[in-house]
Parts: sequence; structure tokens; C-alpha cells
Amino acid sequence: MRIAHFQYYKAALFCFIALVTSCKPKTIDHFISVDGLPSIRPDYTSVTVPYNIAPLNFLIEEDADDYQVKISSAKGKPIVISGDKTIQIPEKDWKTLLSENRGKPLFIDIFVKKGGNWKKYKTIENSIADEPIDGYLVYRLIEPLYVNWQKMGIYQRCLENFEEKSVLNNNLTQGECMNCHSFQMNSPQNMLIHLRGKRNGGTLVVSGNKVTKINTKTSGAMSPGVYPAWHPTQNLIAFSVNEIGQLFHARSTEKIEVLDVQSDLVLYDVDKNQITPIIQSNKYFETFPAWSPDGRYLYFCSARCPTDRPKTDKLRGFDISEQYTDLKYNILRIAFDPKSRKFGAVDTVVNALKLNKSASFPRISPDGKFLLFCLSDYGNFSIWHKSSDLYLMNLQIRQLSRLDAVNSNDVESYHTWSSNGRWFVFSSRRIDGSYTRPYFAYFDKNGKAYKPFLLPQEDPLYYQSLYKSYNVPELIKTPVNINIRDFEKQALEPPKPAGYSPVKE
Repeated sequence: MRIAHFQYYKAALFCFIALVTSCKPKTIDHFISVDGLPSIRPDYTSVTVPYNIAPLNFLIEEDADDYQVKISSAKGKPIVISGDKTIQIPEKDWKTLLSENRGKPLFIDIFVKKGGNWKKYKTIENSIADEPIDGYLVYRLIEPLYVNWQKMGIYQRCLENFEEKSVLNNNLTQGECMNCHSFQMNSPQNMLIHLRGKRNGGTLVVSGNKVTKINTKTSGAMSPGVYPAWHPTQNLIAFSVNEIGQLFHARSTEKIEVLDVQSDLVLYDVDKNQITPIIQSNKYFETFPAWSPDGRYLYFCSARCPTDRPKTDKLRGFDISEQYTDLKYNILRIAFDPKSRKFGAVDTVVNALKLNKSASFPRISPDGKFLLFCLSDYGNFSIWHKSSDLYLMNLQIRQLSRLDAVNSNDVESYHTWSSNGRWFVFSSRRIDGSYTRPYFAYFDKNGKAYKPFLLPQEDPLYYQSLYKSYNVPELIKTPVNINIRDFEKQALEPPKPAGYSPVKE
């Protein structure tokens, strides 16, 4: 009986192996060469990708009776996929291929069958970088106009696969708004999330494993903290405090204007729960703070108010409906001593006004050598300005350059660096002009940026059915591990008031 059973299982195993072997697609040896690249969506052609990225699934936009794709590199077995124009790459095979070929090219050969004949398009040549990207991306999903929204949330996506999890969503905060999440040096150990609204407004500050809800609106500031920046080594957060106005265009390629009618900078001490002013000015608007990686400079955007107005006027005499195009921001920095926690002299880094432009979102590379920022025609909320492009300044020689390899004919906006400085993520509306999507660009040690690629999805047509924008994409090294119920509990608690300490003369 044992021998009979053994012979039975042996035969079954043989049949299974034969079936699996027969199902493997055979490579196509006879074909007609086509002089040109195939059309695929998303556009994953001539891009550089990290070796730890999820599969770049795509759709072949060529009509045919049959399809085959071969993905290969210098080492290892090629990945061969047949039968459909929707190409979903096996994650295990993809990970193995990229890991074995770090720093080498990645080839994609696409074959289509028409009228009984196979045709092969010109090989797509991509590159696999030798440096990884941070493993997680955090973003807000919201309808693009931010006006008639119902559901929104902060989500984190593992970039090595397709797993997406909710960090916090407004189903748990009685339907109120949330935005402006921020992290200390790409780490979720210290982070924050803003909650907006009359019922549950406040700032959820995470320090270690503890979540505390803070009211950052003090008697000495015009508003709660709005745009944050964690100090790289200390439990300090620089905030802009802003009084913000909105305009809606009736006839324009631009849809909405978001702009300051006044703004200043403050410093929040997490351990002391105390706010201190950094810069308070009647004639200038200061916003979008960003620390240098050594913590010795605070960069920010600054614009002179277009109108001379009395200090007692709440709106400072600024007519936003008539003068919004006159607001143009430079990038400045103020010296900071981490030991004494005192601020020093201010100097101008980017004089955008001389270019008749306006700067926003300064971000310093982790090695401190480069400043990445946006330039647009006016204002600082460049997410709706089609003129907004990404620019780079070499801080060692103060050389300015437009990142032509990265920019498109539509909006390029909010951006952050990977912790190793070899990648950055940014928002773009290049697909349809309405929805922001996250793109990643490789940045080599010589300061050269490469053609970006769209965040890959398991379904290549995912973005066609997603009617939300990716807002404020932030790269982090490890996932946010705070339980969503801990965030919910604190979100519904009354906030702890922050103290205010004016600067002593």
C-alpha cells in the first residue's frame, strides 16, 4: 500500500510540474521590428528607479490580438508576461531582478500580435539605482478644490509593495478637516498632524510613543501654527502663523488662489509646550519654514506687502482681490544656535523678485548642499499655479538652475527629500491638470535630477478612477506605528493650551 501511494503521489507531482511548465509563456523569436517606443501608461520609459520600489505595472496602449512583455537586466532570469495589455508584474520576481541588478539597466521589451504576426517595439531602457528610497510615503487624500469635500484622511503607503493604510481619517474626527502632517528627519517617531474645525481643532503632536493634542493659538500669535518644520535634532517645531484668504477665478486657467493677508514665524518647544516668536513684521509676510539638516539655519519665504497699511488694521489694508498677483516671495534664512536657542542674522538666499517670480516650499537636501524649491509667477501657494516649476540652488556656489528633466507643462509643487538625498518626491498635475499625483525623481551625487516616475499602483488604471488628490507627500523611513485609535482618542479630546513667551530684549 505504501508503494502504491508513493507511485500515485509521484505521478500527481509529475503532472503538476508538467502543467506548470506548459503554462510558462514561451519567448517570441520571430517578429517584425517596429522603429519606435510603444505607448504605455503610466509613462515608465527612460526613468531611473530605486531597487526597492514596487512593480511598475502598466497598460500597453496599442491595439492587438495578443501581447507579451519581457523584463530583463544584466543578471538573472527575465520576467515574461503574456496574454493581456494590462501588465501586472509578479512582486517576488520583480524584487529579485532589481535587487540582483543594482546600478544596472532595466530593459522592457514589448511584443504585440496583429493579423497573425508578432511585432516588437524598440526596447524601453530604464535604470536601476544603487541607492534605495525611503520605504514609506505619507499623504492626504482629498478632493482637489478643498471646497466641497466630505471624506479625507492621512494615509501611508509602503513603496516596496502596494499596501496602503490609514493613519487617521475624518470618519474618526466627526468629519472635520485635517492637514499638514510633518516629520522630524524622515522619522515618524516625532511627527504631527493638524486638525481644523471649531469642534475638534488642534495639533496632534507625537513625541516617541505619546500623542498629545495641543492648541497652538496663543495670545501673542495671529493664528494657530499652520505650516510646520521639525528641528533636525531637537524637540522644536518652527511654525508659520497665517491669516489666509481665498479667491475663486470665474475665467482663468487657474481655479483658486490661496494667499496670506498676514503671516509670521514662531517656535514651539514640544517639551515645555511653549511658543516664542521668531519673526514678527508689519511690512512683510513670512511663511513655509524649513530647517537646514545641521539645524543651524531656518529657511523661509518672505514677501513685502504690496500696500503700506496701518499696523492696527487687521487685514493691513491689503486688497487680495486686486493685488494678489503683486505678492512675490524671496527665500531667506535666519541663523540659529541650537545650544542657546537664539536666532541671529537674516540673509537672502534666493532673490526671486529680481526674476519677476515668487518662491515657495524651500527644502534643503540632507547633505546641506542643495536647496530645492518652486518658482511661479506670484504668491506662495503654488499648487494651483500652472507656472510653478521646480528649481535647484547649489548652496555652495549659489548657482540656480531650472530642473528641466523634472518639470512639465502643468503644476509642479510640494516636494520632500528622501533621507539619503538621492530621491525626492513632488506633486504634479501633469496628467489631467486637476489632480495632484506623487512623482519620484532620482538625484545623483553631482546634483543632477532625472526623469521622474509616477507612484506605481497594482492596477495601472487606478488613477483614472481615483477622484482625490495626493496632498503633501512626505517620505519616511519606517511606518507610523501609532495605533489609529490612539489618534482618534486624542483628536476628540480638548487640546492642551500652549504657553506664550515673548522674546526678551
